[in-house]
Amino acid sequence: MWSYQYRKLAKKQKETASSSTQQREMGPVTTADKSTTKVSTLHKDDPFSTSTQDLNGFTSPSPCSFSVQGSKTLQSKSLLNSYYSVSKEPVPATTSIDSSQPSLAQPSLTLQSFPYGGCESVELSYQSGQFQAGQFQPAIRVADLLQHITQMKCGQGYGFKEEYEALAEGQTAPWETAKKDENRNKNRYGNIIAYDHTRVRLQLLDGDPHSDYINANYIDGYHRPRHYIATQGPMQETVRDFWRMVWQENSASIVMVTNLVEVGRVKCVRYWPDETEVYGDIKVTLIETEPLAEYVIRTFTVQKKGHHEIRELRQFHFTSWPDHGVPCYATGLLGFIRQVKFLNPPDAGPIVAHCSAGAGRTGCFIAVDIMLDMAENEGVVDIFNCIRELRSQRVNMVQTEEQYVFVHDAILEACLCGNTAIPVCEFRAIYYNISRLDPQTNSSQIKDEFQTLNIVTPRVRPEDCSVGLLPRNHDKNRSMDVLSADRCLPFLISVDGESSNYINAALMDSHKQPAAFIVTQHPLPNTMGDFWRLVFDYNCSSIVMLNEMDAAQLCMQYWPEKSSCCYGPIQVEFISADIDEDIINRIFRICNMARPQDGYRLVQHFQFIGWPAYRDTPLSKRSILQLVRRLAKWQEQYDGGDGRTVVHCLTGGGRSGTFCAICSINEMIQQQNIVDVFHTVKTLRNNKTNMVETMEQYKFCYEVALEALSSF
Repeated sequence: MWSYQYRKLAKKQKETASSSTQQREMGPVTTADKSTTKVSTLHKDDPFSTSTQDLNGFTSPSPCSFSVQGSKTLQSKSLLNSYYSVSKEPVPATTSIDSSQPSLAQPSLTLQSFPYGGCESVELSYQSGQFQAGQFQPAIRVADLLQHITQMKCGQGYGFKEEYEALAEGQTAPWETAKKDENRNKNRYGNIIAYDHTRVRLQLLDGDPHSDYINANYIDGYHRPRHYIATQGPMQETVRDFWRMVWQENSASIVMVTNLVEVGRVKCVRYWPDETEVYGDIKVTLIETEPLAEYVIRTFTVQKKGHHEIRELRQFHFTSWPDHGVPCYATGLLGFIRQVKFLNPPDAGPIVAHCSAGAGRTGCFIAVDIMLDMAENEGVVDIFNCIRELRSQRVNMVQTEEQYVFVHDAILEACLCGNTAIPVCEFRAIYYNISRLDPQTNSSQIKDEFQTLNIVTPRVRPEDCSVGLLPRNHDKNRSMDVLSADRCLPFLISVDGESSNYINAALMDSHKQPAAFIVTQHPLPNTMGDFWRLVFDYNCSSIVMLNEMDAAQLCMQYWPEKSSCCYGPIQVEFISADIDEDIINRIFRICNMARPQDGYRLVQHFQFIGWPAYRDTPLSKRSILQLVRRLAKWQEQYDGGDGRTVVHCLTGGGRSGTFCAICSINEMIQQQNIVDVFHTVKTLRNNKTNMVETMEQYKFCYEVALEALSSF
């Protein structure tokens, strides 16, 4: 599953080589109103074609947006694994596609639109841009997906709003069992309950004729009937039933897409033990907890009373879905889905998926998972009909228009980026292969990957950085072109006279810890107090300095050399210093003099001197790896591995991003035995677009990973 499928789908490439004018046939099918339709010809008069289409046009209603920051045009190449290659001629970052540029390749395929669940679709009829009732969206070729989504977000006459509203809402099938008085208290929400025809029927308990009900429905997967069970988050009254179902269905994976409490409301009870617990006649024992930045994997053993069999089960708990709306970017969810796919045994029972109601987020997870399988196997996606079919099996799957758009954006990101994870056992061979230059193009697969990364890096708009753009904050920024998005800012808490709570910095996840890094610029003379307030307010135990001091660029020393000094309200006391090769280690004790009762804390300052100003990358891979390991050791000793680290270079860009990426890759190697440079840098760039700025820095991340594996 983790195999690195770099641009090797030869069969798909052969299919896309045929003429763009060839027709894709859709067999005659029957609509919901039983009317017979004709064979459809897609792209004969392409309703999505446009002479000037802005690639940066990913705006409302989804927060996801991609920018051609790499200044390259897109062309179809191969499915999923960087499906879009890039041309070698640069174009402006806000360019639009016109008739003079290469168009997306138009593959010809003949297939059933939605074969996995028996759902049939028909041609979408356009009359002045209007969707005709009773007819459904056809499958979209992966090569056309970007163009299709951009067009739908424009919403001129017909867009996502109209398409989403064409889906049946509310009850569409009988749910008599769920409505029985005896079962009402088993439903968290009265309007999200189990249809009769797809509900999971539990084995009856002795003496209780109503004990077969649980608010859960079987959901078909891609060519896999009943591949999922969609259910509500367990309530106190239903925890035992939940574990009965898990055992009865021989499930090996539970997918949880909610937190226990959101906005002060209980969304799901904690249905798993800290150690061992017996739920009815099911004994559940926690074996291992693996916390990651955006999700947690818990491993349990499960045993039923009277049975000798002991089963292993994993719970995949996605913790970073926001309380309101959808994730800003799908990067984390896509990594989560890949992990579920990889670790779920092929012979196991259904994947049990739940959020709170078991409809909105659960539907998003299942829809994306199904469509990624369809895209990989057929080169098309059929999102509308997929969700239509999901809703025929459980009410209101994918519950809002915003979620509907997010599903599209997630699938697009997956198709653009592909699965770039490499098992450590294969890394050396694959790295040398993808680094090899093609003598004809003078390019390599790593270069292509970096160009793809630039294409999918989110665009930051002025309104996204409104705090940094406030006039009172201008003099706190080294460059008005390097600002952090408001949603990533660490607002200062400690008071310093009339000073604002703004600092030019961004919170960043590592592989295993949310907000593990705070990336910022080298303090200006007027922001040294803010810098130390940041360190104190956010309980940072480490500072990593990656640039040289330079008076000409106002990069001054911001720490005391021997005694103590106050920077704003923060007193910084020098404790000790030593130098080892390319690292100067200093330890400081800091205290907020405005609140001395809060006590002091120790901070280690790592000044890396092995990265000259004239170089994009450090002089030594071994030295930077030594810095990463020393930081990890200090964090483990002082903070149990949970402390935050302030990372800075001159502007808080390429160098800081490269260091954060290397730290995350090192964690990835240790925890999961994989290397995924693309995913790591994409995650960082979701929060700050200038992380890992150059091709040399990107390749250096690969080289340090190789160095790390060689040193084990």
